[in-house]
Amino acid sequence: MANNYKLAYLVTHPIQYQVPLLRYISTNSNIDLTALFMSDFSIREHVDPGFNAKVKWDISLTEGYKHVFLPSIGPSTSISAYLPFSVDIAKQLKRGKFDALWVHGYYHPVHLRAIAVAKSLGIKVFTRCDAQIKSAVRRTSTRRVKEAALRYLFSVIDGFLAIGSMNHDYYTYYGVPDERIFTLPYAVDNDFFQSRVKEASLHRDSLRGELGLEANRPVILYASKFQSRKRVVNLIEAYSQLPRTDRFPYLLLVGDGEDRALAEQRIHELNLKDAKLLGFKNQTELPAYFDLCDVFVLASDHEPWGLIINEVMNAGRAVIVSDEVGAAPDLVRDGVNGYVIPVGDVAALTNRLADVLKTPNTIRSMGDESLKIINQWGFREDLIGLEEALGAVVGGTRQQ
Repeated sequence: MANNYKLAYLVTHPIQYQVPLLRYISTNSNIDLTALFMSDFSIREHVDPGFNAKVKWDISLTEGYKHVFLPSIGPSTSISAYLPFSVDIAKQLKRGKFDALWVHGYYHPVHLRAIAVAKSLGIKVFTRCDAQIKSAVRRTSTRRVKEAALRYLFSVIDGFLAIGSMNHDYYTYYGVPDERIFTLPYAVDNDFFQSRVKEASLHRDSLRGELGLEANRPVILYASKFQSRKRVVNLIEAYSQLPRTDRFPYLLLVGDGEDRALAEQRIHELNLKDAKLLGFKNQTELPAYFDLCDVFVLASDHEPWGLIINEVMNAGRAVIVSDEVGAAPDLVRDGVNGYVIPVGDVAALTNRLADVLKTPNTIRSMGDESLKIINQWGFREDLIGLEEALGAVVGGTRQQ
């Protein structure tokens, strides 16, 4: 890219999924990127409400890119609709002489202030979020207010960085024209996960032994928070209805949260001796479980994206997701690398699990297709989209 754009990236806190992208942009492009964080709570041990447990990420969240932690009024130990109330955003934008501001989201008062300040300084503004059309469904009265507010806000934003098809449709719903929408795929560090999976494969038999898994029996994996919207119990019910053959699969449930006790109860009631609750696993631990499984399931409702799908596809594994998982239209091709099922449909989930696990060849073929798909949905594509957006909005018109 010819132009050396100065780009500020405003986000609530260092996010384990996004930090590798910031490093990639800083290392592999002429974009001069500075991240502006509203809180630093995520770099320390903290309570994650979704996991209902203390979490300390085992990867660095601050190395490899320029960043600033904004001072705040009031506590900055967690994120809410109004806190932390970060200050100095105007000073940072003026001092940095940025060409563009990329805001992750738009709902927080600090986001709105940053957008207003940037516009007053002549700085172009981009936004990126994970919302989809279902986010727009509200009661009639609140929907009208929200639509009016978002249509006005979106009219002053210069560019929209869509994470996928559902997110693109969300912006279109609120009147954003296609020429102001640029694709910035919701991706993970594919190289990291593929290399970790390769390392883990050398110790696969050892892990199977530790978990008491017999050879030649397939593995179904769930790895996420135990929340009601994740529908873990739906997966347990579907698993219980699979035919009991010599190749009856194991069900491994990785994670923690408010619904763990309910999951334990249902496993006990259904006498599912081959279903195992394994607890929370950190970022560097997960690839071993991706490598171990044959099919991964995320049957959530109102799932904005589901980056865990990206991660497990880097292991070359089949995936089954609900039609309310944001990644579904872009990453899951029905009957090719997995299946998309109606949310809440336990019978459909049972049938699709049986289809995937029918033969080892089916498992292998779907996994190969997952790897092909995810290799075209990574940080390289993110950088291409970001450079296109900057070129079109800051440095000229979009090339046709």
